[in-house]
Amino acid sequence: MKINGNAIKPGNVINHNGRLWVAAKTSHVKPGKGGAFAQVELRDIRDGTKLNERFRSTESVERVILDEIECSYLYKEGEAHIFMHSETFEQIAIATEMIGETVAFLQDGMIVSVSMYNGEPISATLPDQTTVTIIEADAVVKGQTASSSYKPAIADNGVRVMVPPFIEKGTRIVVKIEDSTYIERAKD
Repeated sequence: MKINGNAIKPGNVINHNGRLWVAAKTSHVKPGKGGAFAQVELRDIRDGTKLNERFRSTESVERVILDEIECSYLYKEGEAHIFMHSETFEQIAIATEMIGETVAFLQDGMIVSVSMYNGEPISATLPDQTTVTIIEADAVVKGQTASSSYKPAIADNGVRVMVPPFIEKGTRIVVKIEDSTYIERAKD
């Protein structure tokens, strides 16, 4: 689907120079001399490289619509992670770098949203939050107030999380996957 260069919005996926890019930031510039243009910061979907590009209103770009499918995580095989399509039970392999830094939070059976383009997986998006178990937590320093102080802890997936002083080794907590922040103690 062709769209005007000025119509690109953050989150849009476009086909530019034979590669797929997602628009991270856009700003419209009207210089004193010459025509207006859109300054767009693009990120390559496959390898994460960034590109700053100018699109004039007279240019058209191809906007790509990705198919989103639900898959459940099965296991890791080499440098790929294997997922199963929830409806067809087909297995899909996705490279670790396509998942990104959130790969440490993958758990058996986790439901993940996989973006597909022409039948090929492009990326996997994990849910907003998950439950982990604390395997190591610093001792509480006497006199600290619970309202403002957090201490470092290590989750069972190896990720460092800042937690309130009452969280101890063996406690199950809910964390926000995007930035590894503590949300609450898990309800068992």
